[in-house]
Amino acid sequence: RLPAQQRASESPLSWLRGVYLPPALHPLNKTFVRGSEWQDIDSTQEKRRAFLQDFCRRYNSRKKLQTHLVHLVSRIYVEDRHKVLYCEVPKAGCSNWKRVLMVLSGLAASANNISHDDVHYGKHLRKLDSYDLKGIYTRLSTYTKFIFVRDPMERLVSAFRDKFEHPNSYYHPVFGKAIIKKYRHNADEVALKTGSGVKFKEFIQYLLDSHRPVGMDIHWEQVSKLCYPCLINYDFIGKFETLEEDANYFLQLVGAPAGLKFPKFKDRHSSDERTSPEVVRQYLKELSKEERQLTYDFYYLDYLMFNYTSP
Repeated sequence: RLPAQQRASESPLSWLRGVYLPPALHPLNKTFVRGSEWQDIDSTQEKRRAFLQDFCRRYNSRKKLQTHLVHLVSRIYVEDRHKVLYCEVPKAGCSNWKRVLMVLSGLAASANNISHDDVHYGKHLRKLDSYDLKGIYTRLSTYTKFIFVRDPMERLVSAFRDKFEHPNSYYHPVFGKAIIKKYRHNADEVALKTGSGVKFKEFIQYLLDSHRPVGMDIHWEQVSKLCYPCLINYDFIGKFETLEEDANYFLQLVGAPAGLKFPKFKDRHSSDERTSPEVVRQYLKELSKEERQLTYDFYYLDYLMFNYTSP
């Protein structure tokens, strides 16, 4: 039992824990937007927000998602200067978004000079779950909340290529070894020892296995479980497919410095071909028809929430 004083201080926040949060639409503050070239992007943005709100209203009439507040916001980064909250979706431009947040917060002069390791391991940015309940509630209620998403199959294939087709001191020994051991018949000793050389079909077997030998990972976790779009009212929904224009419009919306533009460079493996729909088709050919259907089913909510066309 909590002390009476602590119970009283938390009572205004209790509705955020384990309950459904209505995704009411709030108008975007367009005070800082200059020029008429953003009209089409703004119109698209309003349609995305309305679509997600409508989906959540219908979906949650049948099933209410429940989770604890701290877990709900564990993937959200905070930038207090411009009062923005960014929910990180890996393989949807997140590295460059973290660079931009570092510039917005005054931690760096330019997004172009920040290394990959500094972005992901420097711990310069603070997450929303590191605040007390009052701090979390205040920011959720008053800051501009944004998310960038990507076609689920493209995001999945991009994650596989990044983590398993290049040397990796974490994903090969942790995920690769377990995947090869369980799903590759007659695996050789080198593969079992290093975890290198995981095939896409083996990776999908792991993804679809209800008894996975290792847990899930944020790089292929569903957006519905990373950012809870039906529980948190995101004010801005960007898409990787229109990343540059969406990002630069958002930066205007929040009053970013005029010279700050979203970086165009590829964060890692810059010589590799980008994961395009055609690249995805080549990988999906390695799967059976049933495996393709089950993989789509795995990301079904993400397809629906963000109005992506099924492959």
